[in-house]
Amino acid sequence: MKLADVPAADHLAYFDPGDGRRIAYRQRSAKEGLPTVLFLPGYASDMEGAKAKTIDEYCGTAGMGCLRFDYSGTGSSGGEFADGTLGRWLDEALAAIDLLTEGPLILAGSSMGGWLALHAAMRRNDRVKGLLGIAAAPDFTDWGYSAEEKEALVRDGKLDRPNPYGPDPSITWRNFWESGAQHRLLYNPIDLIIPIRLLHGEQDQAVPMGVPIKLMADLRSSDVQLRLIKNGGHRLSEPHELHAILVELLGLLERIA
Repeated sequence: MKLADVPAADHLAYFDPGDGRRIAYRQRSAKEGLPTVLFLPGYASDMEGAKAKTIDEYCGTAGMGCLRFDYSGTGSSGGEFADGTLGRWLDEALAAIDLLTEGPLILAGSSMGGWLALHAAMRRNDRVKGLLGIAAAPDFTDWGYSAEEKEALVRDGKLDRPNPYGPDPSITWRNFWESGAQHRLLYNPIDLIIPIRLLHGEQDQAVPMGVPIKLMADLRSSDVQLRLIKNGGHRLSEPHELHAILVELLGLLERIA
């Protein structure tokens, strides 16, 4: 069956993590005994991107479940983007796991979503059996900003930077940046022993190559592999790059089945 022939995931729905937030999600059920893949988007991204949809369609062919959601203030979810922090969005990911899923999980996180996936896996280590980091960007609020930009965040409360993917600037709010400092992972042991696959573009201008290499070193798991995509950028949404993502996802499924 071709991916294009796979029925779409269930219609748009909403859940409340416990304080009245209206969090949008789409979900497809897993066949008995198979895991559910939870996709975590990147910063200012949503669940309707090429990577999220491709993973969802693949899960449909493989009988796996798939859960996608939009962080508060993004996509179809309620709230203001300015209120978003790493801690707030992590709480939403954990609520999605607890309220909407059963059985084993594979977490697939893109960019900032890879950072959140690492935290979520440690907090739900009884459920998460594998993790796929796609251009994962742990600690990007530290290494991703210059000293001058950090000073501007403290002084002005936000920072506008050129957006390589559209005409509108990319905005970072001080609350988000400060939350990132509270959730740093690198340069300390990361207490995960599950199979982990990292996919990274050789020409990624947003996440330096040293980040996934350092992440590999810090992870306790001995089953960690890093796959480099020649000439790949940060988005990893070209057809051959999407295929590589699915190959890694299949490999994780085989490891935990």
